[in-house]
Amino acid sequence: MVGRWLGNRTNRAQRTSPLAGMSVPPGAGFVSCRVLDPVNEPVRGAEFAVSDAMGRTVVSGGADPFGSFVAAVPAGDYRLAVTAEGYTPYRGNASVGESAHSSLGDVMLQVAQQPALPDAGDWEIEAMHSSVGFTARHIGLARIHGRFTTFAGALRIAERVERSAMHVVIDASSIDTNVKMRDDHLRSADFLDVDQFPTLEFYSERFVHKGGSRWAITGALSLHGVTRTVTLDAEYLGPGNGMEGETRAAYRATTELHRDDFTVNWQTMLARGIGAVGSSVKIELDIQIVPKG
Repeated sequence: MVGRWLGNRTNRAQRTSPLAGMSVPPGAGFVSCRVLDPVNEPVRGAEFAVSDAMGRTVVSGGADPFGSFVAAVPAGDYRLAVTAEGYTPYRGNASVGESAHSSLGDVMLQVAQQPALPDAGDWEIEAMHSSVGFTARHIGLARIHGRFTTFAGALRIAERVERSAMHVVIDASSIDTNVKMRDDHLRSADFLDVDQFPTLEFYSERFVHKGGSRWAITGALSLHGVTRTVTLDAEYLGPGNGMEGETRAAYRATTELHRDDFTVNWQTMLARGIGAVGSSVKIELDIQIVPKG
């Protein structure tokens, strides 16, 4: 992929194509566009994905510092998706001919409207419709998926959401990977040592709006007797109503933890020198909150 300014449709025909000197594989062509914001400035960090008629991603990646991208793809019809933090996604069609250049010109992204924020006040996690999951690498190959089945949490939403606070407590013994022998080992002193450290706790009073529905929630995570600063990459999904008309709000969040940071450093090596358990664990949260009481 080569990114550069390609110009818009109105002047594209009046200049020499910047791709004129580039070779293209047999049976392929180029697709390109430039991503701009509503004041015609390049959108840095824009991501694109080109999919075929079956919905399969053919090529994906990020725009260059000028908001542009170029990709060589087999001749055919494609669907182009452009996304960027804080903007409404764009989707368009492109038909790429053999040894030809199909340009969508300038694609203007509109600033995404933020979902209505929760009302100020005390809220709590509704555990029945929430989950605290994790994924870890096993023997360098498969991923093991698990969850904690018992947890509780409270949020105090401030008038300015950035000044809100959150406290979550997780029962360490409720770890569940659907294999009893493995779960018993994870509860042992080799890993969580639940007899000595029965809970995991996260406390935050730093909410940073990153644009659109994205937030960064930074706080202190206490795990295995060690407290570290952790940032959740959160997506606020907006408010809604439950089956009985009750007010709810939802968000998703992810982060990655390194076991050594929390002295969870048990390890055994396979004969070929690969660790039985990966050094990092991905945490995935799907949370619904309701007004307290």
